[in-house]
Amino acid sequence: MVKVLLILLCLVLPWLAVLIKDGPSIKVLWAFLLQLLGHVPGVVYGIYQVAKD
Repeated sequence: MVKVLLILLCLVLPWLAVLIKDGPSIKVLWAFLLQLLGHVPGVVYGIYQVAKD
């Protein structure tokens, strides 16, 4: 259930979902920068980081 909510959060704020899942790390910075370049790359990267195990 938590993973589903994080994926839904990725659709709006991918960097925040990655921050919640992994804590402060370089992955959060990548998600934020990709979102600045375009919303879709940030969403794809966020979903990838949240969904992988």
